[in-house]
Amino acid sequence: MIFRKIHSGSCRAWLSRVSLRQELCFFSSVPPQPVPPLAQTLQGYLRALEPLLPPEELSHTRRMVHDFGRPGGLGPQLQEGLEKRARLNKNWISDWWVQRAYLESRQPLPVHSNAAISLPRRDFNDWRSQLVFASRLIAAVLDFKAKINTGQLQVEFMRGKPLCKELYPLLFSSCRIPGPKHDYIAHYGRSRRSPTHITVVRNYQFFQLEVYNSDGSRMTESQIHGQLLRIRSQSWKTDKEPMGILTSEHRHTWGEAYNRLLRDKLNQESVRMIETGLFSLCLDSPVMRISDEKYASRKAAQVLHGGGTFSNSGNRWFDKTLQFVVGEDGSWGLLYEQATAEDVGMKLAPLLPLPMPKKLYFHIDREIKRDIEHAKQNLDILINDLDVNVFNFKKFGKNLPKQHQMSPNSFIQVALQLAYYRVHSEVCPACDIATQRMFRGGRTEYIRSPTKQGLQFILAFDNPSVSLFREAVDAYSALTEAALNGHGIDRHLLGLKLQAIEEGMSIPKIFMDTAYGLATHFKLRTGQMPANNTDSVMCFGPLVPDGYAVCYNPQADHIHFSITAFNCCEDTNAERLARTLRDTMGLNGQKERNY
Repeated sequence: MIFRKIHSGSCRAWLSRVSLRQELCFFSSVPPQPVPPLAQTLQGYLRALEPLLPPEELSHTRRMVHDFGRPGGLGPQLQEGLEKRARLNKNWISDWWVQRAYLESRQPLPVHSNAAISLPRRDFNDWRSQLVFASRLIAAVLDFKAKINTGQLQVEFMRGKPLCKELYPLLFSSCRIPGPKHDYIAHYGRSRRSPTHITVVRNYQFFQLEVYNSDGSRMTESQIHGQLLRIRSQSWKTDKEPMGILTSEHRHTWGEAYNRLLRDKLNQESVRMIETGLFSLCLDSPVMRISDEKYASRKAAQVLHGGGTFSNSGNRWFDKTLQFVVGEDGSWGLLYEQATAEDVGMKLAPLLPLPMPKKLYFHIDREIKRDIEHAKQNLDILINDLDVNVFNFKKFGKNLPKQHQMSPNSFIQVALQLAYYRVHSEVCPACDIATQRMFRGGRTEYIRSPTKQGLQFILAFDNPSVSLFREAVDAYSALTEAALNGHGIDRHLLGLKLQAIEEGMSIPKIFMDTAYGLATHFKLRTGQMPANNTDSVMCFGPLVPDGYAVCYNPQADHIHFSITAFNCCEDTNAERLARTLRDTMGLNGQKERNY
């Protein structure tokens, strides 16, 4: 719905369904998230280990899990603590998950944490059309925010169940703030005088742009366009330092630089304007055109990290929750920081002339200049290490598995496991992201693979007399159903571990077991982005140095994929996995047609 004005209806529910669909929830009548039964989770954990461990190691882990879960043992005690926590809190796991998965992570946000959505290239290739489109985009986002503020946002449903909208108001005027040991999220939209500006950044220069008139009405597209023209006239290339690069650093390093930066009052005021703004708009210079296939990969990478310090990376403030990217070449998308989640009345007051957009200045001393140089070097190393491969699989789409009463997502997941096996001659721990927004304050859960049925199919795939594909797909669908009903195993296991820490205990042995370390070393991080009739693609980095991240957007007759891997790992190769996945999908599709 946020892009209805921009995208001729094809992105009508884009933000609510796609961007942060698993992360963003405004109160609605949804139930609390259940604490799964302990025995069920422990059994599910052992089943998840079956394809990954040799028999003797699995037997050892079975004994350890049995001791943990027996009556009177540590497991039931911790389970009781979790159930009490669930009664006293809005959501028993979400705060813990955000703290553990995001705020305590010290890795740089670009590649490692931030996620990007690259949307279909617009039909323009000059700065004039760029600013016209950006004006429409800003107006549409502000209209979406107005619906949130007035309670007009429609309730979303998934499988007939309403989805939580509780975090929607926190999308705007929020920012991640670096800290010495962990970060925190600042929400400035809750203040009595909520911010009325956005931040526009072009050629590494930041501007405060007020987007509401003196009578409280939002600016028209024409007014916004006029202000963007003013910004462009003030932002020609200069020798100014790219301050946004600092936010790409290791979190501890950025935290120290952040404190040095804020010693100066001018810097403090400029940083605060960026942090409190409703959102950021990044006006990028063109991405170098190459072949259409490679251009898709470069465009996705451009939204994700800006392309490097000699490209558009200085046009980012990676801590900001929402950053909309609009390139001069028609590329555009959304970069978001994952830790966070129309005035139609009569205009009675006269409108005052629009003020000039305020350019944000920084005082850069020797220490800050040194910090920026280090950050530039480190970001370029990180960007050069990330291999991004985006492709469109055109042989079939989600309609084919549906015709055979199979889940498209499960179909693709089994194909991914098979492709990984064909590249690496082994199966690996993999996690698919499932939303928990059918519960109040819900965030995400992992769906684990491979399954025992999936392994049997993979090992028998080349034997034309054996067909276990449907069993593998059905087994994955059952795991998906359990996760969507609040009965996944990963968040529950994490909760049991953190409950022990909360009660001052030593970490239970099952979490110190090598099997647990193996099972949570997710070499395949995957995510589906179901955007109806929209050829967009999500992109993020792998969870582990020797892993992959795979995102996909299934359409009726084709599927968009993005695959990332780190070049520093000799074992992984995004292009090789992409090529193998194309072949595997084609073979699976042919087998399915024959079943």
